[in-house]
Amino acid sequence: MKYLLIALLWAGYSALHSYLISTGFTNLMNRLLKNYYAFYRLFYILISLFLLIPLINYTAELDNKVIIVYGQHLDIIRYVLISGSLLMFFWAFFFDYDSLSFFGIRQILNFGKTRNINPSDEIKKSGLLGIMRHPMYLALIIYLWCQTHKMSDIVVNIVLTVYVIIGTVLEEKKLVLEFGEAYTRYQKEVPMLIPFIKVKRK
Repeated sequence: MKYLLIALLWAGYSALHSYLISTGFTNLMNRLLKNYYAFYRLFYILISLFLLIPLINYTAELDNKVIIVYGQHLDIIRYVLISGSLLMFFWAFFFDYDSLSFFGIRQILNFGKTRNINPSDEIKKSGLLGIMRHPMYLALIIYLWCQTHKMSDIVVNIVLTVYVIIGTVLEEKKLVLEFGEAYTRYQKEVPMLIPFIKVKRK
């Protein structure tokens, strides 16, 4: 029963997390907040952390029994994968993406300013983004499954993996709406999550 509760809590968090950044809700906030929408991204990050930390602690309290113990050789492989996933995540975060925009800082710095954007110029295809379209999401999935020790870890990892995959697909649709044909061409050139695979032509 407790594992069902854990699954429901994490599924609820994932659904709320996705809804708060969905196109429909953000468009609503944009209309309501007008220029002050520049502060919404920072609010989104803060509320996500505010809800995530107690959820992690509560899950740990519900289930603290270790069921998977890694041997020496598996531990070496696990640590290599963890190190690789962290390197991939932070490399993409700081070098391939705009970290200031991720935290909402750039939006605040541009508060009240008018900026004209050419969508085709905003798609970066170098670095990890030239190998896969969402390197941070792949890194997150690898990291999650390398941290599996308890039954609750398996439950949470399944929920979050499904959420990441669904969220990636939904984000792809948003990016197509934002960048149009430029992003559609990018989809044909670079795989979504699994690097070095042939992209299926549409």
